[in-house]
Order: sequence, then C-alpha cells, then structure tokens
Amino acid sequence: MTTTTPAISVASPSGNFEQVTIERRDLRDDDILIDIEFAGICHSDIHQVREEWGEAIFPMVPGHEIAGTVSAVGSGVTKVKVGDRVGVGCMVDSCGECEMCKNGEEQFCTKGAVMTYNGRDYDGEPTYGGYSQQIVVSERFACTIPEGISLDVAAPLLCAGITTYAPLKRWGAGPGKRVGIIGVGGLGHLGVKIAAAMGAEVITLSRSDAKADSAKELGATRHVATSDESALKELKGSFDLILNTVSADLPMEDYLALLKPFGALISVGLPTKNYSVAPGSLIGGSKVMGGSVIGGIAETQEMLDFCAEHGIGATIETISADEVDEAYDKVVAGDVRYRYVIDVSTITPSA
Repeated sequence: MTTTTPAISVASPSGNFEQVTIERRDLRDDDILIDIEFAGICHSDIHQVREEWGEAIFPMVPGHEIAGTVSAVGSGVTKVKVGDRVGVGCMVDSCGECEMCKNGEEQFCTKGAVMTYNGRDYDGEPTYGGYSQQIVVSERFACTIPEGISLDVAAPLLCAGITTYAPLKRWGAGPGKRVGIIGVGGLGHLGVKIAAAMGAEVITLSRSDAKADSAKELGATRHVATSDESALKELKGSFDLILNTVSADLPMEDYLALLKPFGALISVGLPTKNYSVAPGSLIGGSKVMGGSVIGGIAETQEMLDFCAEHGIGATIETISADEVDEAYDKVVAGDVRYRYVIDVSTITPSA
C-alpha cells in the first residue's frame, strides 16, 4: 500500500507553490521511509523549477537537502534502523554495478543516477523531493547525521556541504595552504567554514566589502574586495587553491593570476556564459582550471562526520511552507544569510 504525504508542489515554471498530498512508493526490500523534518532550498531548485536548465518534469516537488528520521525499513535493510537520524542529497538510486558506482562515485553512474526530484526512477516513475513530510529511498542513499549536528543546520550539508567539501579535500586544502573562496553565499559560507576547519588559511573574495565582517566570523583570515585592484595585485601568485562558488560571469584569467605555480581554480557554480582563458594562463604556471559536482555517498558521509567533529552546520533562516515563493525571490536577489530551510511540519494541504 502506497504512503501519502503532505508536500509542496509547483505545476509549471511560472506557477506558485501549492500545498498538496503526494504518494510515495511501497517499500522495496532495501528501502527506508524517512519522516522529513527539514528541507533546504538550493539555488539549483530554483533553476529547475523555472526551467533555466532545460525542460523539467511537472508537477514538481523540489528539494535535495533533506534531514529527518527513519520511520520504517524494508525487509532487507541492514545499514539503518527505525529512529536513526539521516539525510538525503541529490541522488536516490544508481545502478550499483558500473565502475563509477563501485568506486563510490554514484553521481557519475554510467546508467544515470536517479535524481532526488525532477528525474525518473528506473521504473519510469517521476521522483519527488524533500519539500514534503516523508520520502522513500534506498538505504544506500541515506547518510547518517551524527548527533553533533542539529537536523535543521545539517539539511543544507547534503548538497552545499558536499559540493564544497569534495573539491577542497581533492585539491589539498589544509595546513600551510592558502585557499581563496569566491563568494560568501549559500555555498561560499560553507566553503569558508570547511576550509578553515581543514587548517587552511582562508581568504574570501567578492565584489565589495559588504560581507567582510561576516566572512571573518565564518573563519576567513581576510576578506578582499575584487574591485580593489591594488589588493588583487598584492595577492598575485599567492594561492594554492581558489574555489569559485558563484554563478556569475567572472574574468577567470584575473583569478588564475592569483594562483601559485601548480595551483588550481575550481568552480562549483554554473555561469550563463562559457569560460574564456588564454592557454598561456594555464600552461605558463602549470595551473589547473576545473570543476566539481557534489560527491559520492561515502564521501558525503565523510563530510557529515567531519562537520560534526568540527561543529560545522549551515548558517540558516528557517521558513514555513507558505514562504517558499518569497524565499525563491530572495535567494535570486541574494537576500539570505546564508541558506533557507523549510520546516516541513508547516505543510498543511487543504482538504
């Protein structure tokens, strides 16, 4: 018998959110049922709802920053038990057999990972995300949320946290390294917290000094306004790693010039235009320019454990179900410090 649950759904790219009731599938042997408590709003939710990344599946229930408690388990479940605190990120299934899946990089499943929402399960049914009170997923795609993190501040870690943790770890952020974080927003503020906890010297970079004090409170040793040409000149050739967390169209050669030889400029934001750099900007200093997208399930669990150990959670503003439309507009305007999180207990569909 399928489970029905309250949810927040949108019917079209130009529509407003409505509080509705949706169905969740029967538990398969390896499935768990999660009672969701909090769901973060990611900027990618907005891109998909508004079809800024291509045609989407409607009606849509967004949300891939999910935190809650296990309330039921399938007959074959061994990883978690009823009552466990868990989180779900951008994926809810993968083939489990390809090279990428076996290497713990399920996001690159060659069959195609099943996205948490705006996707289709392998049976062809559309997937609905975390703007709801319950969700059914394979136990492989649920990560344990350690007791050291409250569920509300943990929710954004399931996307924003792993999105910043993975490249910082991969490119060696740590003691003796200078790391630049471009942007102090939903992604950037976690990048600062995580890089600082890894032991790196962290310098934030953004257009103005508006967030200078906030950046230092997050763990940055210094904030630099990129409009200050003299400050940028002083920093030339001084960074081991720069993590670009914004989706703006930036002069990438200016940032490559800030890297030491063998340094890396890694982007996790998606700008509207292609990057354009002269080959010599890379070759001349043996520099790397690359990108990164989320992480596998094992690495996501590693990130959560790291954040719990270091007392890291997202800095959030909690909202109710009827504030989601307004929150979307505020995210686009940059009017949030630093992540909106929906208290899904406030979803109350009309009869």
